Amino acid sequence: MNEAPLTVAQQIAEVASALQQQRTGHAPSAVTVVLSEDTLIVTLHEALTPAEKALAQSPQGAAQVQEFHRQLFSSSSDLMRQEIKRITGREVREAAAEVETATGTVVHAFTTGAMVQMYLLAAGLRPDRAPDTSSDNVIVP
Repeated sequence: MNEAPLTVAQQIAEVASALQQQRTGHAPSAVTVVLSEDTLIVTLHEALTPAEKALAQSPQGAAQVQEFHRQLFSSSSDLMRQEIKRITGREVREAAAEVETATGTVVHAFTTGAMVQMYLLAAGLRPDRAPDTSSDNVIVP
């Protein structure tokens, strides 16, 4: 039986997970990809190592972990940019990373010139609200 080809978001999620594993030795538990016209947001869930989580318990340690991941992203994002271009056919003009040390979430944003505001929401949904399914969201374990 033939498997369906991977979507663009699934391809990006797989690459992001593999690159995180290569960079840090720790794979995220899941990857969420949101792709719109000019913006790509990649969220690496539980991407921090146990040692980073322990260090992040203090404000000073959390700042060190955040700075480490920003520098790591800055120095190693060229390969991800190349993969995004290969998969989407579009150049990345801007890229940024943010780390939420309390949950171990790492968010990478790639744009073609748009202003990006990211909000990492607390777990759970309000029961009267259905999730928005208009984006191309992918979770890859």
